[in-house]
Amino acid sequence: MAKPKPARDDPKGDALARDGALNPHPEAVTDPLFASNPFFDPRDLVQVRYEMVRRHQAEGVPISDVASDFGVSRPTFYKAQGALADHGLPGLVPQQRGPKGGHKLSAEVITFVDELKAAKPDLTLPQCIDEIAERFGITVHRRSLERAMARKKKRLDAP
Repeated sequence: MAKPKPARDDPKGDALARDGALNPHPEAVTDPLFASNPFFDPRDLVQVRYEMVRRHQAEGVPISDVASDFGVSRPTFYKAQGALADHGLPGLVPQQRGPKGGHKLSAEVITFVDELKAAKPDLTLPQCIDEIAERFGITVHRRSLERAMARKKKRLDAP
């Protein structure tokens, strides 16, 4: 029986994935330069977007053509073009989508929960949520509060 092949090391792919710059659809990039020159990597989302915008601006290739060759929609082209114009290359690095943190769970709310727990150690999470609603007039999801408390504990435990 043949042994399964070990996974191939791909440090560049690993680094791109870790930094959020791994193109989810490298097979959609049909630009000839990315097919013929090993320097150009269709997996590198920042490189793909930069070259796409450059191709239009420097070489005058129509937007619909570059969007097609680079496997994106025209709105995606315009978004990349604007990001590059406004922020340079760092603007092409994908940003985290959605909320960036617990927007309801301010430091004041977390401090309030800490004080509640200190005064009444046997207070349950649903009871804390009820107290938050009464004091601040906001509805907090149980899991959001658990995550916020875990983040605070992690910061306190860090060296």
